[in-house]
Amino acid sequence: MKKNIVLLDLMIYVALPLFVWNILRDYTGDYYAMLLSSVPGIIYTVYRFVEMKKVNTFGLFILFTLIVGTLIDVLAGSSLQLLWNNVYYAAGISLFFFVTMVVRRPITLYFGLDFAELQGHDRMFSKRLFYKKPLYILFQLITLCFALRSGILAGVKAWLILEYGVEAFDKGIILRQAFSWIMTGVSSSDSSILGRSSTIPLI
Repeated sequence: MKKNIVLLDLMIYVALPLFVWNILRDYTGDYYAMLLSSVPGIIYTVYRFVEMKKVNTFGLFILFTLIVGTLIDVLAGSSLQLLWNNVYYAAGISLFFFVTMVVRRPITLYFGLDFAELQGHDRMFSKRLFYKKPLYILFQLITLCFALRSGILAGVKAWLILEYGVEAFDKGIILRQAFSWIMTGVSSSDSSILGRSSTIPLI
């Protein structure tokens, strides 16, 4: 099952966007090719959201990032501004993860509660368990990993834009998915709690 998910991620988040970008940019221009290349990922993310069959913290997070990410792409107005908007957005997501740590409400803990509930566990019991020191610290560390992931990605994307301009787009697609897989590996020690962490979108 996990192998199939990796293959789907590779096809939807990497292969199809690169194919659309490279084929259509000569006909539609860079900006519209970028927008169209995001369509497979949007449809796939919506499918995963619907597959959960329940609106919870994780589902709302997926929906929010999908809506905001789509809006900042559509409203960018140019290919270069679209790239910079994604840098700002990734930095914003990183800040969001950090803030949930500071206020002692690590967002990944609530993702864990959602997955535990979907597996039939009582949510209140799981919450008391997750807030016990060993697990709570683990959730803080996982949240820190996601914060660093988005922050580092924002920095690297900014460097790519300054170095390559619009040509940074395809490099960013590959980099984004590579980071996603790396972070999935980092958080795999807690996979029994979080489930498929690769479903958390990497902006």
